[in-house]
Amino acid sequence: MSVRIGTRGSALALTQTQQTAELLSAVGGFATELVRIKTEGDVRTGSLAQLGGTGVFVAALREALLAHRCDVAIHSLKDLPTAGTPGLALGAIPRRADARDVLCARDGLTLAQLPAGAQVGTGSPRRAAQLRAARPDLEVVDIRGNVDTRLGRVPGLPGNAADAPGDLDAVVLAAAGLERLGRTGVVSEYFEPDVMLPAPGQGALAVECRVEDAPLRENGVPVAGAVQGVLAQALAAIDDADTRLAVGAERALLARLEAGCAAPVGAFARRKGSLLYLTAVVCSVDGAKSLRVERATDGLTEVGAHLLGIELAEELLAQGAADFADLGSGEGYEA
Repeated sequence: MSVRIGTRGSALALTQTQQTAELLSAVGGFATELVRIKTEGDVRTGSLAQLGGTGVFVAALREALLAHRCDVAIHSLKDLPTAGTPGLALGAIPRRADARDVLCARDGLTLAQLPAGAQVGTGSPRRAAQLRAARPDLEVVDIRGNVDTRLGRVPGLPGNAADAPGDLDAVVLAAAGLERLGRTGVVSEYFEPDVMLPAPGQGALAVECRVEDAPLRENGVPVAGAVQGVLAQALAAIDDADTRLAVGAERALLARLEAGCAAPVGAFARRKGSLLYLTAVVCSVDGAKSLRVERATDGLTEVGAHLLGIELAEELLAQGAADFADLGSGEGYEA
């Protein structure tokens, strides 16, 4: 048996897909084959908001799954729209990597050490708004491109080509991507959640499959002893229950806010003992206004996590988040 795994062709996508393929192969005892799929987001230029959000990185992979050109597809979970696709299921969410954002700056500078007027690059309205809130004297520059392209905008970072533009003082990236690529040496500062909340699902991977290949679950928990195929059993084995709860709460909040890719929304959930905590922030694009709330639940089930996300979203809306942020017009994904 060989399982075909759909992936985008970027260095980060290939790396995280290969790592997941090795996990599946180890527990399932089958061979794997990577199938590269070119997505709309890989071809078109312009900001992600203009392209319609990070869903442009997902549609082609989902089409390949439905057409049986691959058996599973690997996504960065923060790229996955909250709305599902008929015929497909979220087969596994492996243990989450570091969910934090990081600063990669010239000369190893931290955010506090950057001089007034320093240029910091990011393609995320969420990161941009929180940067402006923390340092309104910085100039935030909208950028796109893969990890190396973005790092090449900062002079002096390890591994940058001599002909890289080096026109920015710093860029903000996801810690998880750099960790998977073995590039954490470029990090000058890790942002704790009290400074910058990550995107819902950041640091986690989604293993999507066809419904007939998905593990049988009851309230998010694999059914013990259920008769299932080899692929379904392997997917159940690499699924991490705490990660699924956390990202379920975050994505439920995003869906209830109907926050599109232009809405600066951050969320981070984590389990501590018998409670699941969820913290969320909604900012204006310029970072001048923001609302931050936190709640916890002892309902450590898929339903309980979902309700926590909805309740926190309702609290944000009741406090007027929609008055200064672009809510109610998106599909629940973020750049």
